[in-house]
Amino acid sequence: MGPPAHRLRPTRTAAGTLLATLLAAALAACAHDPIGPVQARLDALLPADALLIGEQHDAPAHQQLQRALVESLARRGQLAALVLEMAERGTSTAPLARDASPDQVRAALRWNTAGWPWERYAPVVMAAVRQGVPVMGANLPRAAMREAMSDAALDRHLTASALDRQREAIRVGHCDLLPGERLMPMVRIQLARDASMADTVMQAAQAGKVVVLVAGGGHVLRDRGVPTHLPASLRVRTVLAVAGAPSAEAALASDLVWQTPALAPRDHCAELARQLRR
Repeated sequence: MGPPAHRLRPTRTAAGTLLATLLAAALAACAHDPIGPVQARLDALLPADALLIGEQHDAPAHQQLQRALVESLARRGQLAALVLEMAERGTSTAPLARDASPDQVRAALRWNTAGWPWERYAPVVMAAVRQGVPVMGANLPRAAMREAMSDAALDRHLTASALDRQREAIRVGHCDLLPGERLMPMVRIQLARDASMADTVMQAAQAGKVVVLVAGGGHVLRDRGVPTHLPASLRVRTVLAVAGAPSAEAALASDLVWQTPALAPRDHCAELARQLRR
């Protein structure tokens, strides 16, 4: 005969330890298999009108994830459009046939290979095209950036605390290499780019289908990114793909953190310093 039933109940400490162990195992499994059960995780985010996927641009597992999500939604007839930070607003593959060549797709999107390596994004872009789903550029056109830098009205879009967080993110992201007078103009460009992407998402929205936006992780944060430019009536879900250990902010600012393996260390600040010197 076993111990009394009350002795089988785990203590609060034991339950917490068990939960932490299960969570650690789940995160380890996700990092080992970054795509994992895409369908199950996707279903947990639906229904939605827009699915915003934030990536780390140099993490190949993130582009693999995007392709898996696009293919899953397209197979079910639920994908309205694939919207990209990587191409300027106003570009689209809508006029092209499903069997369009990659060169035709690049031309339609006016793809900037120097800024965005085509081979990195070709699989997800072509997956949408092959399913007859339009791919739309959403980034702020370069010609509009100078005007955005001096548009003080953008400063009033966010709450004061969110604007401070955005300014700090720009400062840290540029490794403290930006002169002080250039910081707010760069914040305004970020805000204008988010607004441009939000406008394109709204343009692509279709009842009963999902628009997928692919952008850098900072653009999809709920407290200061694209979601702040979208109407409350739009059902928006955000997925933040993170290479390595996610921050506490990641969980608070997104609906789902999708962990992938950590990347080899790189000195991004040294690279940025060289770019700025040029």
